Amino acid sequence: MVENLDPVLLARIQFTFTVAFHIIFPAFTIGLASWLAVVEWRWLKTGNTVYQEVYRMWVKIFAVTFGMGVVSGVVMSFQFGTNWSVFSDKVGNIFGPLLGFEVLTAFFLEASFLGIMLFGWNRVSPKMHFASTIIVAVGTLLSAFWILAANSWMQTPQGFRLGEHGLLYPTNWFQVIFTPSFPYRFMHMVTAAYLTTAFVVGGIGAYYLWRNLHVSHARVMFGMAMIMAIFVAPLQLVLGDLHGLNTLEHQPAKVSAIEGIWETEHGAALRLFGWPDQEEETTKYAVEIPKLSSLILTHSLDGEVKGLKEWPREDRPPVVWVFWSFRIMVGMGVLMILTGVMAAILYWRKKLFDTRWFHYWCMALTPAGFIAVISGWCVTEIGRQPYVAYGVIRTAESVSPVPGPHIALSLVAFIVTYLFIFGAGSYYILRLIAKGPASEEEAYGAHGVDKPPLVSDIA
Repeated sequence: MVENLDPVLLARIQFTFTVAFHIIFPAFTIGLASWLAVVEWRWLKTGNTVYQEVYRMWVKIFAVTFGMGVVSGVVMSFQFGTNWSVFSDKVGNIFGPLLGFEVLTAFFLEASFLGIMLFGWNRVSPKMHFASTIIVAVGTLLSAFWILAANSWMQTPQGFRLGEHGLLYPTNWFQVIFTPSFPYRFMHMVTAAYLTTAFVVGGIGAYYLWRNLHVSHARVMFGMAMIMAIFVAPLQLVLGDLHGLNTLEHQPAKVSAIEGIWETEHGAALRLFGWPDQEEETTKYAVEIPKLSSLILTHSLDGEVKGLKEWPREDRPPVVWVFWSFRIMVGMGVLMILTGVMAAILYWRKKLFDTRWFHYWCMALTPAGFIAVISGWCVTEIGRQPYVAYGVIRTAESVSPVPGPHIALSLVAFIVTYLFIFGAGSYYILRLIAKGPASEEEAYGAHGVDKPPLVSDIA
């Protein structure tokens, strides 16, 4: 029985496990680096030490998260050689340079200036320290640029030719990098990262307000997070719609799975909920809104939406996973938008920092961004199946010739190791949050270290 384990399925499960762990870290650090740059800018502009103290607390969390992201990213990269060597061999001429560009232009930049962010206080000028924070923030965005360029090529491959032995060679690097789906996926992911950070910071700020701890610091965290919820969450809805229309053009089978539509329909209903049955080719127990799917996807009440039966069974993605992952992602997005609406109303009534039930609500939504990101990634990656490079290379053709039991053993080892290492990192982050921002006296006086100069003293 052990010998009959499917190596393709196990390799996919292992990669899913490692990428799900990895993606939460860059999704957080991308937004956190930019937010830290804004916080430090506010300190330089106002001279209010509260901003500095908030920065010093969160930069430690950033460093731990960055480190865990590096570790999980390296492990994930190794799997291209261990479990997906055939894929790596076929697309190495395209994929290798893209990942190399990410290391050269982004990772080295982030890692170099992160040291100044952490240890540069009183060693470099405040302006230089601020410049380092900005450089790290830019580095995280550059990293997202290259990784999403590589993944977008897998979604909408172009700019290549097929050579001998099935190897792919780039013919136009501009087309390879800027595929039709790349702009939409890049903007959607970066915005998701900003919202993820906003709801984590907002949730921690809400916790401090709820417990009446570090109130001045909490008001900074909570207020800035709610600004993101008010303005960026609705923007994400617009970007998501544009991304969906692009997906409809280039990956229509994925959209049909998202909608749970089996027969091609004119004036297709939106299935809010239901259970797609891939064997019987129907969505059971569907709760529908008439014509809304056609309106969203074609901007016409009678627009045509293709059903999954337009494709052979072997070319369809796993519908249940795509269908429900999409609804979880959208559900989190709706809750974020609703949070922004409530925050705007409470701010207008001058009750934003005093409404305890709303603070509890924001605490409950602290992980909302992570849930939305992982769900969205499931839609993107599972919806691309059965291809690893859409329409070019099938997943079943890309796996390494490794026996299933060996992959299962390494998967168990990954799970145990990840739970130990990342459990320890998460515990340390929770300890930092429990301690809260340190005052100037705690940060400097107790260690006999000179305080940083006031903004008014900066040349």
